[in-house]
Amino acid sequence: MTNRVALVTGGSRGIGRAIAERLAKDGFDVAITYARNAEAAKSVTDTVEKLGRRALAIQSDSGKVEDNTALIGKVVKHFGRLDTLVCNAGAYPYGGPDTLKLEDIIRTLDLNLRGVMIEAIEAAKIMTKGGRIILIGSAFGERVPLPGISVYAATKAGLVGFAKGLARDVGPKGITVNVIQPGPIDTELNPADGAASESLRAVLAIPAYGKVTDVADLVGFVASEEASYITGTALSVDGGLTA
Repeated sequence: MTNRVALVTGGSRGIGRAIAERLAKDGFDVAITYARNAEAAKSVTDTVEKLGRRALAIQSDSGKVEDNTALIGKVVKHFGRLDTLVCNAGAYPYGGPDTLKLEDIIRTLDLNLRGVMIEAIEAAKIMTKGGRIILIGSAFGERVPLPGISVYAATKAGLVGFAKGLARDVGPKGITVNVIQPGPIDTELNPADGAASESLRAVLAIPAYGKVTDVADLVGFVASEEASYITGTALSVDGGLTA
């Protein structure tokens, strides 16, 4: 994996940070994006550099078309190539028809679906054989066990259809496209002792929240040569939520 380059959007905290660190351990130079917290992003790049890899933090809003279209070019300009794209940035609106606002719907579509499509298509244009496009979806894209997440679930379900189609488009170039679908993962935004935790545990086969490294480890595998024949599919790491 020497000199291979990965980009992780939304890589300054939580699942994104764990993915960035895992890929650095696997020998990737790593670029991450962050929306606002430059200090958190620097903490990630410092960790990547301590692991002996090159690092780059880019402030970028994955909900803006202009940021999406420029992002891949910035990574290639800095590192000279891009081998793995992990689209992790996203939004998680909560609410039903009586509380969701139009701007919530538009923002979620822009971040979770349109931005991912633009980034993935731009990456596919410059990737060569062995390229990996990995979209972080959600188990809620396959099963919706709770009210209030219809818009979020729709965008994550959309990623699966997009990945299946794009996998067909880029397969002849030796590039794979897959979705990884986490279930409840213990993070700052979704803590294992949060308000919805008991309800979520009730629908899991393993009644416990997962760790960010559970997701990162699966990303590491999908980004590896060992996963070269896996494409156009959704892989769940969800404690059995979709069982």
